[in-house]
Amino acid sequence: MKLIGKLVIGIVSGIIIGLVAPEFLIRIIVTFKELFGQFLGFTIPLIIIFYIASGIASFGKHSGKMLGITAAISYASTILAGTLAFIVALIIIPRLVGSSGGSAEEGAGFEPFFEIAIDPITGVMTALVIAFVFGIGITRINSPTLQSFFDEGKEIVERLIWKIIIPFLPFYIASIFAELGADGAVFETLKAFGLVLVMAVVVHWIWLIILYIIAGTYTGKNPFSALKTMLPAYFTGLGTMSSAATIPVTVRATKNNKVSDGVADSAVPLCATIHLSGSTITLVICSVAVMVLANGLSLPTFGLMMPFIFMLGIIMIAAPGVPGGAVMAALGLLSTMLGFDETTLGLMIALYMAQDSFGTATNVTGDGAIALMVDKLIGDSSNNHAA
Repeated sequence: MKLIGKLVIGIVSGIIIGLVAPEFLIRIIVTFKELFGQFLGFTIPLIIIFYIASGIASFGKHSGKMLGITAAISYASTILAGTLAFIVALIIIPRLVGSSGGSAEEGAGFEPFFEIAIDPITGVMTALVIAFVFGIGITRINSPTLQSFFDEGKEIVERLIWKIIIPFLPFYIASIFAELGADGAVFETLKAFGLVLVMAVVVHWIWLIILYIIAGTYTGKNPFSALKTMLPAYFTGLGTMSSAATIPVTVRATKNNKVSDGVADSAVPLCATIHLSGSTITLVICSVAVMVLANGLSLPTFGLMMPFIFMLGIIMIAAPGVPGGAVMAALGLLSTMLGFDETTLGLMIALYMAQDSFGTATNVTGDGAIALMVDKLIGDSSNNHAA
């Protein structure tokens, strides 16, 4: 919540500065925005390589059967949640914010005083392939040296995020809104943001209800009673904004739904790493909104968004442990697949961070439904094998 407060202050102060500041000050702010945006782009492949490789390598600690079943259901949940979010966004957002776009455009009248190119070490897709090759390879050859390299690399990147990116993030958001304020586009953008955030939370709950109806129907449990049992995990996730920090509460609530101890103790921590349906819903809805608002972008089609959603389901492995991890991990996809520039990426960060706690709460609550289905599948499989 402290970070959200700083981001709100950044947005408000940025708007005020943008409305009253002279042009030379706006150019200084735009220069900072460009430099920080370059540095942010440099960190994206590092996040993907070290977080995904480290995460996949850690899967070796789980049984193959548990991992396979949990990963398959989690990925399906994430993809279906993202698809639902896109359908809702496609229907509602153009009617809410208008389909003409252009309110979140990058101001052509304010150029930075200078630019420094900070090239990333590799492209997003190459980073993703590297992460999977080494992550899977570590589980196959059982290399403690490589495991340690990627774990320690992950720790370095995480400290980079905590010590540099997160402290400067409110200033970066302020710089974006200062430019929007100077361009005269800020109030339309803020109005659209409020509507989009409310819609994201509503879709979160629609998906949770759908997910628990599916789980309840398959397991023979009352879906609404099971969902009610998971509410402590929801509100804990709302407060902590961390799936990892909420694991103990999620495990306890899952066991209260009569999930076996072995499945609850294994599936819930695994889901905290790979099941981020709430975060995916928010990313999809917010990306559609930004594309509608921005100049140079248009209302996305299924052909454009479905590959993006499928890739989100994979790249979300890099999200846990990073503050606002889902949007940080997704920045590369947003730029390469959807054509976002520095301004629209900054708007995505602001939008996502504003509801990060609700996305996390949806993620951890959905983990309980996944655990119900995994417990049933493993129990049925064991019974059939015994027979």
